[in-house]
Amino acid sequence: MAKQTHRIGILGSGNIFGRYVTGLARHPELEIVRVADIDVARAKQAAADHSIPAWGDDTELYADESVDIVVNLTPPVHHARTTIAALEAGKHVYVEKPLATTVEEGRAVLEAAARSGRVLGSAPDTFLGSASQTARKAIDDGLIGTPVGASAFISHSKAETWHPDPRFLFQEGGGPVMDMGPYYFAILVNLLGPIRTVTGSSRIGAERRTVTAPGRAVDSIDVTVPTHAAAVLTFASGAIATMQMSFDIWDTDLPYMEIYGTGGTLSLANPNHFDGEVRLKRHGDTEWSVLEPVVGLFGAVGTKEQARRGLGVRDLADAVEGSPHRATGPFAFHVLEAMCAVEEASTQTRVVALDSTCDRPAPRFSV
Repeated sequence: MAKQTHRIGILGSGNIFGRYVTGLARHPELEIVRVADIDVARAKQAAADHSIPAWGDDTELYADESVDIVVNLTPPVHHARTTIAALEAGKHVYVEKPLATTVEEGRAVLEAAARSGRVLGSAPDTFLGSASQTARKAIDDGLIGTPVGASAFISHSKAETWHPDPRFLFQEGGGPVMDMGPYYFAILVNLLGPIRTVTGSSRIGAERRTVTAPGRAVDSIDVTVPTHAAAVLTFASGAIATMQMSFDIWDTDLPYMEIYGTGGTLSLANPNHFDGEVRLKRHGDTEWSVLEPVVGLFGAVGTKEQARRGLGVRDLADAVEGSPHRATGPFAFHVLEAMCAVEEASTQTRVVALDSTCDRPAPRFSV
């Protein structure tokens, strides 16, 4: 059956904009009809560069009756306000990660979605990709026995060397927990279920960052958020995960993520990518084996395709059409609360019990 056409308006034409345009092009039924930005000249240029018929500011996007889905790519500190405005304008909304920068703002977004009757989706959506789905099936099939624990390691992307304006990474709404953490937390929840408690510790490493990226907007940044954090997550299932998240680790040989069970171990590729190797070693095996992907690849591994985005927008469009929704608002809120709990646990020196929970998303593979 042919997919229904959905008309997309993208809010924000910054660094990640092109990745969404490229990713959404894989789904011609997701038609980008408008781009908006607080910098209208930038929106106009983005529209011209990508043959998008309409451009303007956010108010014009909200008022455009031809747009039924807004893809919100604004900086994180603006996510809550702009998502609520789009929902109140009657649009379905898919917002980049994180859902908001505080638990209170996140709740306000969920309440706005409930009032509007519109569908709310949120990044991260990489757990919908072949790597996380393959690991999910391995766990569901009992290939590692009962999951007991997990470890996850986030090191620095060296954004100062390639991003023209990385200030947002080191100020309110940024830091490794809020920037890269969503990918890891989301995949862990997809694999192990909702989180019950969080404890952790965090600090600022280098207090000033020198920016060397070509075409940079600034030469240095004063850091105002923690850039190195360690956390322990206890899941409702009883599994325990340890996480290290840092913009102060420039080089490491640590794995991205491993899941440990009573019968074996899974090793996953970069959670910031949809695809990549999932390796399995069961007790008694002499070698690791690479599992066959259980769903199709979103992008060719080891190429620039790994950077493109948009699978979560297709997930939201499917939900509008009545199919199961996986990258939901409540899922993203649970991830947000867990991330915020890391800093709360650090500043208050305690274990934080989460108020929220969420459904473990339905798998994409056939069961």
